[in-house]
Amino acid sequence: MVSLRPTRATLAVPAHRARLVAKAAASSADAVFMDLEDAVPPSEKGLALEEAVRSLAALDWGNKRVTVRINAVDSPFIAEEIRALAALPRLDALIVPKAERPSDIVAIADRLRAAAPDRAAPVALDLLIETALGLVNVDALAACHDSVAALHLGVGDFAASIGARSSDIGVSPDGYRHVGSAQSGYAAAPLDLFAYPMMRVLVAARAHRLIAIDGPCGAFRDERLTESSAQKAAAMGFDGKQVIHPDQIAPTLRAFMPSERELDEARRIVEAMEQAEAQGQGAVTLDGKMIDYANVRMARRIISLGS
Repeated sequence: MVSLRPTRATLAVPAHRARLVAKAAASSADAVFMDLEDAVPPSEKGLALEEAVRSLAALDWGNKRVTVRINAVDSPFIAEEIRALAALPRLDALIVPKAERPSDIVAIADRLRAAAPDRAAPVALDLLIETALGLVNVDALAACHDSVAALHLGVGDFAASIGARSSDIGVSPDGYRHVGSAQSGYAAAPLDLFAYPMMRVLVAARAHRLIAIDGPCGAFRDERLTESSAQKAAAMGFDGKQVIHPDQIAPTLRAFMPSERELDEARRIVEAMEQAEAQGQGAVTLDGKMIDYANVRMARRIISLGS
């Protein structure tokens, strides 16, 4: 169910801040999610829902993928959110925070369909994997219902869930490193706290043909860190990354766009294999490397990202 629309930069915006929502709709982000959960204080939950409904009906969203992050499954707000949002035609998906149990996701999907039985296409569900239990159950969550469209990794809450000693969102703790022996001079190599959860989420998404979205880089004023964080996700194979500020959109889009060198190499691989096929061969040597159909599939993925 991977979207045909790009989802490289998914901009998060508090739903109760109408001016910011309007800016998000007009931005160059591929996708937007209006937040009813963490970015909204309890006293503003009702206003946030009203503004999300109004914005979905009134704003020009272009070709963006438009989603709303609802409150947690056990919150007192979720029933009204489903009722108010289910039938809105411009809503592409609801983001379910702290997704942990398949039964909860099935229940939400059923409630959405009951709330809008005449909707042409049911509202999709994006699952935010941001706890240890959610990661343990990620394969079952990905497969639990046909309305599940995407998996997002919630890097901040996930780090808190496992007890990581860091207050920076999306960045590994400084102390997370491998230290060598005295003979090596105690040389230290930094480690990546998110390599494992990112791969778990990505593999589950790919196994079930879902969109895979990495969590945000909290240092939104740091363009270098923003872009390098997005480059890591892009290199792994993610479809996109959440961003929490408009300043992060451009560096994130750059990170997910293949370079001219990458595109040129990919085109040469495809061309070389086409020539080999014409001669009845299933592999060919290019630049001293053996090229076969696996290389071609990877190369075509890169070409598609550049189009």
